Amino acid sequence: MKLLSSFILLLSALLSFNSHAEQKITKGNWDIHYIAFPSSFIQPEIAKQYQLQRSKYLAVINISVLDNKDNNKAQNAYVSGMAKNLLGQRTKLDFVKVTEGEATYYLAQLKYDNEEIYNFEIDVQQGNKTETIKFSQKFYVD
Repeated sequence: MKLLSSFILLLSALLSFNSHAEQKITKGNWDIHYIAFPSSFIQPEIAKQYQLQRSKYLAVINISVLDNKDNNKAQNAYVSGMAKNLLGQRTKLDFVKVTEGEATYYLAQLKYDNEEIYNFEIDVQQGNKTETIKFSQKFYVD
């Protein structure tokens, strides 16, 4: 019985993590998906392929922009942003565009300390249209 309850607890924790793992904000006809996670979660070969550094002190910020009026087609945009910790220290995020088939997303990395909270402000620009999203993330050293 103890094994079954441990399994159920583990399963619910994993499902809870997955349900909050990716988030999106809708701005007009754009669905802007965002996620921030420790770079140590990435497999070494994937990190090498995308020139990402793996470390328990580095996060990956992933942004994708989809047109919700055009069959969720990936959008080519300019993505920039800033991360600010609770002490008010700001870090500029340098996003790199990644295209895989029909998918396009933008990746940046950020240094953090254990249990550090960052507030993100991300600008997505396409032509003369700019949308801003804001979100917060607490990071843990694994």
